[in-house]
Amino acid sequence: MSNELSSKMRAYMAEIYRLLDRQPNPSENVTSSQLADWLFVSPPAVNRMVNRLSELGLLVHQPYQGITITERGKLEALKHIRCQRIAEAFLVAVMGMNWLTVHEEALRLSDGLSEAIVQRMFEMTGAPSVCPHGEPIPDAQGALPPVRDEFLSRIGAGSKIRVSRLITREFDRLQYIEALGLVPGQACEVIHVAPFDGPMQLQLGREFRIIGHSLAQLIRAEVVS
Repeated sequence: MSNELSSKMRAYMAEIYRLLDRQPNPSENVTSSQLADWLFVSPPAVNRMVNRLSELGLLVHQPYQGITITERGKLEALKHIRCQRIAEAFLVAVMGMNWLTVHEEALRLSDGLSEAIVQRMFEMTGAPSVCPHGEPIPDAQGALPPVRDEFLSRIGAGSKIRVSRLITREFDRLQYIEALGLVPGQACEVIHVAPFDGPMQLQLGREFRIIGHSLAQLIRAEVVS
């Protein structure tokens, strides 16, 4: 199947997977307009590509019900995401690039790389299990390791947590999250969560942070106690 897909098709599959993965409701589909906004392309262009990918059995697109990804489609997406995340890790660990800005460079670098080159980059980077943003790296067969994290926005007061990954690649948001200290691996405690999707208060050591609901939806964390 991979040989039938153009680099543009593989990139679409990867972005559709990422968009679905960041939905607070795992069973929620995405719409063509959401995908167009996410990719900064026109709705007609999205519809044409979605129809082609649906014909290949990689997507299911039902009018008024949105787009979802098939198991075959998920496999193709994860194989491409593996290349992207290894490229990110390589650019940061080996090339010394800033993790805040590495995503777009990794997209360009990973396009067209052979599996042999990807595997060598993986080895040179120290066989990382996650990318610089904390996202798990699929194996060569497209399988992901089990993850037990949750959107920070869904974690209740009194929970001690460890930030696991960030699901945004937008520079301004990543920069702000880094300034707050909420980078992957950071331990903290949820002190208070305001009702009705209000802000939440976190404690990092002796310092406190208050973040809004929309920002908390870009951070995933594991509850450690």
